[in-house]
Amino acid sequence: MDLLNYAFMQRALLAAVLVGITAPAVGIYLVQRRQALMGDGIGHVAMTGVGLGFLLSWSPVWMATAVSVLGAVIMELIRWYGKTRGDIALAMLFYGGMAGGVMFINLAPGGSNANLTSYLFGSLSTVSESDVTAICLLAAFVVLVTLGLRRQLFAVSQDEEFARVTGLPVRALNLLTAVTAAVTVTVAMRVVGLLLVSALMVVPVAAAQQLSRSFAATFAIAVAIGVTVTIGGTVTSYYQDVPPGATIVLLTIAAFVALSVLAAPLARRRARAVAAAQPAGDPAECAIPATRSSGDEVGV
Repeated sequence: MDLLNYAFMQRALLAAVLVGITAPAVGIYLVQRRQALMGDGIGHVAMTGVGLGFLLSWSPVWMATAVSVLGAVIMELIRWYGKTRGDIALAMLFYGGMAGGVMFINLAPGGSNANLTSYLFGSLSTVSESDVTAICLLAAFVVLVTLGLRRQLFAVSQDEEFARVTGLPVRALNLLTAVTAAVTVTVAMRVVGLLLVSALMVVPVAAAQQLSRSFAATFAIAVAIGVTVTIGGTVTSYYQDVPPGATIVLLTIAAFVALSVLAAPLARRRARAVAAAQPAGDPAECAIPATRSSGDEVGV
């Protein structure tokens, strides 16, 4: 493939693979916690970090990481203590983060709309060697947390009260999840863009849940989908000269639709097989099936 002859495409593809792994790896916990839009909110806050990076002539990726982690901590504190006014505080945090980013970028020497657009929607040609180094380090942290603490994070995501009774540090784990989501946003912003990264954290997980309800299988399928669509979107962006972030998100949605269509007849076939296997007059036939939400899992 001729695209591999270019250094910027090698960097972009490496970043795309790391994004495809990390975004669904964190997203599966956010979906379980009913916080699917958390990544979108952190993306707004991270814009202030990008703007500060340009204004202070520091690395926008590392500055965005610091600011988004701080924003994630504040979001968790609001969730714990905000009560009825928490949604207003979160809205001000999100919109203030975006406004601050736009302002700082325009105040920075040489600041331009082109710089802003590359961070909002992703850009292949602007992924530098220093960006790749930062992305690799941050992605390693995300993978270590999401895999190394998968049982604890799963327990807290499923039922906080039960996890607390078993002795797990629920607040610390919730805070770690929020921080990991913030780090993931900054990992993905150079490829997907801050405004679209939330889709890559959520949609592959939703697509994987069409085929599996077990945590391990859903995790593996979601990551496989994430890597496939990020590589596919990056390659398509190179050959067709289209925005990489939008292309990746559209491919992710297409994967969800395709798997939903595929899963429907499979589910009906399994249901008929179960019904045929039950003996006549089995009390289970008359039982009311337990309601299970689309995000519930049966095991780690």
